[in-house]
Amino acid sequence: MAAAFVFPGQGSQTVGMGKLLADDFVPARRVFEEVDAALGEKLSQTIWNGPADALVLTENAQPALMAVSLAAMRVLEAEAGVDLARDAAFVAGHSLGEYSALAAAGAFSIAEAARLLRVRGRAMQKAVPVGVGAMAALVGVEFAEAKAIADEASGTGVCAAANDNGGGQVVLSGEKRAVEAAVAIAKARGVRRAMMLPVSAPFHCSLMRPAADAMAQALAEVTVKPPVVPLVANVLAQPIEQPAIVVRSLIEQVTGTVRWRESVLCMAQNGVTMFYEIGAGRVLTNLIKRIAETADVSSIGVPEDIARFKAARR
Repeated sequence: MAAAFVFPGQGSQTVGMGKLLADDFVPARRVFEEVDAALGEKLSQTIWNGPADALVLTENAQPALMAVSLAAMRVLEAEAGVDLARDAAFVAGHSLGEYSALAAAGAFSIAEAARLLRVRGRAMQKAVPVGVGAMAALVGVEFAEAKAIADEASGTGVCAAANDNGGGQVVLSGEKRAVEAAVAIAKARGVRRAMMLPVSAPFHCSLMRPAADAMAQALAEVTVKPPVVPLVANVLAQPIEQPAIVVRSLIEQVTGTVRWRESVLCMAQNGVTMFYEIGAGRVLTNLIKRIAETADVSSIGVPEDIARFKAARR
């Protein structure tokens, strides 16, 4: 049975995440210490103690979620003997989760991932003035229809399909007036739910071009190694390993669609029957269950999950 290890994106953060892992396992504590040192601040204290409005800031949420994912990964390696090169067919991550996946697979260090995500978070927030951009979720709609709705709304401004999450869920992104127009069009077409999202910036659309440029510059200063297991990239929905292609996909991902549904299907069609979501929450677990209905899917983010994983491998 082939397995894939997948890593969550923004929106999965909660105050206190990763604290139980750090309390119980030295390898987890060391990850948070490494992230704190890389950023020159005690991000771990914000992760564990809040306040929530500080943790939700894009520049904090992105490295924070990576830290929790890598803490869980290091505990799996130390306690359960997990070796990605041996135990995984693929890694993948949702948006910022690609950086977690690549750090887990050895493409760059945890410290490098933390610094890259701090740059990414700040650049994405600065790319568009607050109030100019927006995002909306459409539920009960397939990607082609959602894209057609976005295309129709783009007559009033930038509007694009940002996340193809699967299970009939697509997220749109762009200029606020255009996204609001898309919501109205979706409702008129009878889409089951169409709602604006409480986000601080319009991620994964052309408005993020300044952030993509910032990431191109930041990634040029990092030596990216081939991951020990292929990454199924968001923008390609297919496995990649060559460092130059990895870098290009990370840059394109800032403005491109997160093709999560197709990525999960790619892994399933290539023999993956077990998916492990590593880190905070169960967002990807729930999405994957709707995309690959026969797959075995579980989340690993607290000590009880580690114990259950170990027991299942005996």
